Amino acid sequence: MENSGGITASLQGRYASALFELASENGVVSGVEADLEKLEEAILANDDLAGLIRNPQVSRSDAAKAMENVAGVLGLSDLSKNFLGVLAGNRRLSALPDIIRAFTTIAAAQRGEVTAEVTSAHALSGDQLDALQQKLKEREGRNVKIKTSVDPELLGGLVVTIGSKRIDSSIRTRLNSLAHAMKG
Repeated sequence: MENSGGITASLQGRYASALFELASENGVVSGVEADLEKLEEAILANDDLAGLIRNPQVSRSDAAKAMENVAGVLGLSDLSKNFLGVLAGNRRLSALPDIIRAFTTIAAAQRGEVTAEVTSAHALSGDQLDALQQKLKEREGRNVKIKTSVDPELLGGLVVTIGSKRIDSSIRTRLNSLAHAMKG
């Protein structure tokens, strides 16, 4: 499978590619992607779960049981549940956040999409997101999926990251540039 950035060269990329191929064969790529999004949200929201996946002292069997329970609570598909069992059995749960990102990148590339991480000082409205998505689509020449976050320290404006490209139009950066220029 060809994908940008050499994703499959990394350990996380190989796991993500294997999961993507299984999901493709079974016609459940979007379902697995949704499962992984739920899992990512759960890891970010729950310190115990985040600690579990990073704790090397948890035995393989205990980690597998815990992840099976998590999968049950989140209502994950059998494929996603089995994949978590494989990660636990191979002691690779600590790589799960990176595997999720790699899977999302592979799936987006397959659909001809690119993901833009947009950070703003305030939450963007639906109309603002639609307008931004349209501008980014025109600029990139393909569909753009937007992931938003809020950082009040930006003061205003946006920071948009697409792959290795970054567009920083935040007021904080402009003020820092002005202050630096005035120092001479």
